[in-house]
Amino acid sequence: MAVVSWKEICLLTGLVVGCYWNSLFCGFVFDDVSAILDNKDLRPTTPLKNLFLNDFWGTPMSEERSHKSYRPLTVLTFRLNYLFSELSSSSYHLLNVVLHAVVCVLFLHFCRLLLDRSTSLIAALLFAVHPIHTEAVTGVVGRAELLSSIFLLAAFLAYTKSKGADHSIVWTPIISTVFLVAVATLCKEQGITVIGICCIYEVFVAQGFTLPMLIDTLLQVLRGKDGFPYAVLQTLLKLIVLIISTLLLVIVRVQVIQSQLPVFTRFDNPAAVSSTPTRQLTFNYLLPVNAWLLLNPSELCCDWTMGTIPLVESLLDPRNLATVVFYAMLSLLAYHSLWYGHSSSKIVMMALSLIVLPFIPASNLLFPVGFVVAERVLYVPSMGFCVLVAHGFKLLSQRGGLKKTSWLLMGVLLTTHAVKTFNRNWDWESEYMLFTSALKVNRNNAKLWNNVGHALENQNSYERALRYFLQATRVQPDDIGAHMNVGRTYKNLNKSREAEDAYLIAKSLMPQIIPGKKYATRVAPNHLNVYINLANLIRANDSRLEEADQLYRQAISMRPDFKQAYISRGELLLKMNKPSEAKDAYLRALELDHTNADLWYNLAIVNIEMKDPSEALRNFNRALDLNPRHKLALFNSALLMQESGEAKFRPEANRRFLTYVKEEPDDANGYFNLGMLAMDANKNEEAERWMREAIRLQPGFRSALFNLALLYSQSQRELDALPVLEELLRYHPEHVKGLILKGDILMNHRKDTRGAKACFERILNMDPSNVQALDYACFVELLFDCFVSFIYCVVYLLFPQL
Repeated sequence: MAVVSWKEICLLTGLVVGCYWNSLFCGFVFDDVSAILDNKDLRPTTPLKNLFLNDFWGTPMSEERSHKSYRPLTVLTFRLNYLFSELSSSSYHLLNVVLHAVVCVLFLHFCRLLLDRSTSLIAALLFAVHPIHTEAVTGVVGRAELLSSIFLLAAFLAYTKSKGADHSIVWTPIISTVFLVAVATLCKEQGITVIGICCIYEVFVAQGFTLPMLIDTLLQVLRGKDGFPYAVLQTLLKLIVLIISTLLLVIVRVQVIQSQLPVFTRFDNPAAVSSTPTRQLTFNYLLPVNAWLLLNPSELCCDWTMGTIPLVESLLDPRNLATVVFYAMLSLLAYHSLWYGHSSSKIVMMALSLIVLPFIPASNLLFPVGFVVAERVLYVPSMGFCVLVAHGFKLLSQRGGLKKTSWLLMGVLLTTHAVKTFNRNWDWESEYMLFTSALKVNRNNAKLWNNVGHALENQNSYERALRYFLQATRVQPDDIGAHMNVGRTYKNLNKSREAEDAYLIAKSLMPQIIPGKKYATRVAPNHLNVYINLANLIRANDSRLEEADQLYRQAISMRPDFKQAYISRGELLLKMNKPSEAKDAYLRALELDHTNADLWYNLAIVNIEMKDPSEALRNFNRALDLNPRHKLALFNSALLMQESGEAKFRPEANRRFLTYVKEEPDDANGYFNLGMLAMDANKNEEAERWMREAIRLQPGFRSALFNLALLYSQSQRELDALPVLEELLRYHPEHVKGLILKGDILMNHRKDTRGAKACFERILNMDPSNVQALDYACFVELLFDCFVSFIYCVVYLLFPQL
């Protein structure tokens, strides 16, 4: 095997960087949102063990709604990204580019086993720039493909060293292979298929067998004419080790998913729930569709679900011709590689093994998957495709008259692919750009219309979003999610009647309950949110609270593990003044998810309603144990400690308010409560600083203005309190306590009885029964009368003649 030079490594790396540097400016889009932004397993506060208990999206593997995609090592790299840069998307994209460059270098090593120096470099260059890889490289979730490919290639390269110079078995590379296969599988499931590639390499390349030779050897053994040759026995031993290790990995994988396949609906993969022969015809037609994407990656789309590819429902469908042609060409290549023993056959054999074996888990042929076509799953199969193209290029260039033409065509191919890849990256800059680019390729996929609507919705452009959601309902009238989106958007536009109508349409499309058949297997879990959304809408009307409760209970009856239904029902029961029932609802939800900080917070709020502050504080603390940055738990627990009046709670309450204002630096309430705590501790300067900050953030902050004036008054700074009270009364002219305090300061410190009298009279005009104001007014009146009498007496004594 020829070595890979530093020049070749630099060339490949430079080409990868040139094609993908603009991906660093892309954000988190599509599946990145669930895998990165919404995945709690990335957060340092989540125990590391959760990575090995949850699926790729952070859902416990034990839950039915889990996709069963077990990729803990990939999630671990996301967590490392989060550790260094939190949610800065550039670092995630940068690591993906680096990993793609590593894959390209390893792939060049692989090609050197089969092809000459220049041809192998051509294959690696084509792989580096192929546009089909943009989803795997520029989409952050595509890292599963990249990591799995690195260990897949490393496992294969390790296995190629398992044959000693004297043709003996070298066990260290085999052990390394098994280990690397396990690691590849923990990055993505398809990593296990490298075992099959190693078996094919051992039999047809390393040992040089052809299919006729294998059949002849087997027949001779069966006839008793000869035993197995020693080389064959060695090969069998190695294959047995590989197969047993594969079986062990499969058993472990089955145990991890608890012998359950994920639940997918007809919206995810329409053919999967179709009858015979539609299912078989469609799944087989998808094979030439994927092959065409490798051959002609001019029209790429981020989502091929729903109505993107219409079902093949008849043998007379002309698309079946594409399936026949595909299988004919595959059969010819397989025949060429199996029946002949020259080097070209071995190259074709290894290329086919790279194309076929890693693609089988995603082909729908063995078991249904959650998509129709996904470009990222072609990442490894494209390696075999690139080997075939490079090998074909070599054969063409060896023909005298076609040498220059073939080099010219290859140069054009590499250039156009590189440009296409670079331009395609910009589509991943934002969700709006990604999904609008997909609609240019396919306008029959309701999910794409929905996703453009979601992108616009996130920009608060509800009118435009509504147009896309309505179009989704026209493209696929039975799309429950589209009608739910329409309802939610109408609600955001304050059109409650239209929102309710849309939700009712979505509800009518839900599958009916069939006795004896599990409901959850026939509906996407998120579609049950139609009951939650409809109930949330109608409970705004106090006369329809019972109707809303009925909807929550209906959702729970359909799916007893529907956590959100219990949460929403708990909120409703609190509104209905049924705290004990609300408590039961939250406790049931906690049985389903005891690591949910929001649930412990909600339970604490119920405890407050039930006048049990000590239990409330315990549950707030449980929420904070799970999520130390839970803002509502920080604020309300600190408030509860403050309101208890116990000095022992003040330091912890202060710490929690400080943490809260770090999380919410623009919330004046946090600073106000820090000021109140400082006042309680007689830290007047600190209290003044916090109150001033609260007023700066929220001019006219009623409580902050009054308590700052009160602080000045209690600190013998009454004259400093007057401007604060003037500001308070400018915003809140009917603030009784402010008027009383102002009147008191004017009377006792400014000796302004007229101004004081005006303050107290304003209070009495608003509330004639206010005793405190009445007393002050009488006192001021008395003082005024006494003062007038005093003046009269002085004047009389000085000027008796008057």
